Amino acid sequence: MKFYVIGISDAPRPYLPPEVIKIICQGRIFSGGKRHYRLVAPYLPEGAKWIDITTPLDAVFEQYHDEVIVFASGDPLFFGYANTIKRRMPDAEIILFPSFNSLQLLAHRLVMPYNDMRIVSLTGRPWPEFDKALIERAGKIGVLTDHEHTPANIASRMLEYGYNGYQMHVGEHLGNPQEERISTMSLEDAAEREFDYPNCLILVGNDPRPRYFGIPDSEFDLLNGREKMITKSPIRLLSLQAMELPPKSVLWDIGFCTGSVSIEARLRFPHLHVEAFEVRPECETLMQDNSRRFGAPGINYHIGDFLEMDIENLPRPDAVFIGGHGGHLKEIMARVLAVLADDGCIVMNSVTSPMVYTDSHKLFDEACAELGLTPEQPLRIILNDNNPIEILKCKNKNYELHEHD
Repeated sequence: MKFYVIGISDAPRPYLPPEVIKIICQGRIFSGGKRHYRLVAPYLPEGAKWIDITTPLDAVFEQYHDEVIVFASGDPLFFGYANTIKRRMPDAEIILFPSFNSLQLLAHRLVMPYNDMRIVSLTGRPWPEFDKALIERAGKIGVLTDHEHTPANIASRMLEYGYNGYQMHVGEHLGNPQEERISTMSLEDAAEREFDYPNCLILVGNDPRPRYFGIPDSEFDLLNGREKMITKSPIRLLSLQAMELPPKSVLWDIGFCTGSVSIEARLRFPHLHVEAFEVRPECETLMQDNSRRFGAPGINYHIGDFLEMDIENLPRPDAVFIGGHGGHLKEIMARVLAVLADDGCIVMNSVTSPMVYTDSHKLFDEACAELGLTPEQPLRIILNDNNPIEILKCKNKNYELHEHD
């Protein structure tokens, strides 16, 4: 298979260089979106076959054979269709004729250097990469939008989580002289406006809030104001360390209460997908308020009994923190083990008294023995005048096998 992939602008009659015109004149099979067809139809030879790029893509690729000329927007390697061809047909020959992508055009119109711009695509994609850019305090973020992730919705999400130190530049119908429009505004203004599609945007600014390494306990809203109902900051950080989160992908926080462990993990390791569980309905508001206060979007939380929840379709965890178990630790650990990744681990904290083997520690050891989990040596910490706390950790029984694969 051979593909000529031609990037075009949104101009009513886009400019095509002579070498591209020659390729088109000799072509028989053409492909692109419906919008692309309207733009390039005058260039196509008589008798040309056009294949619309629509979902499902399997049906589109089944029609491709021999040599195909594909039209795409801007730079086809910039979150574009050339990437799709490479992924689906890695042995295909691709000859590329790129144009400027939309974010380049917007930066050009603004006379804004963009070598330091963080690029995020929300076109047909969920929020995590955008959230990650915010949490990491990227100073300049270029965003590709779609009909769901509009500039207004993006601005509203940023304001909800306190990222209001940005200015938004929006480009609509870039490359189309008759309809192109460039706007610069505050997030508050953007959240109230409607924008024509297609569009893209550049965010410039910063988040002036302090970046904690260990959020002070006093900053959290607490359950009924009870200071003991939160994993204390030093213990929280040691628990995150015990879970070895930098290489992990999915964290489950069971018994999240104030949300302190989920929030700290999200802010320290924004690549993580976090699923949080809590049986007490009043903790839903705590999670919402605390995640907004500290700028931690993207935490998925579930209210109800963990042992009765449908967890089949949730992402498989490779790190699990058990913050509360209500006396059902063995059952919870057994249910976690059924979905825990081979290299996954489980961490929990147990409050103890000197020379006393507490119920939680005993249940944890018994569960490890019954389930074939590998416990590690507990870490005992004493904070001020409080009772000692033990950080308990075990690894999946397949961990050693995974390590030596």
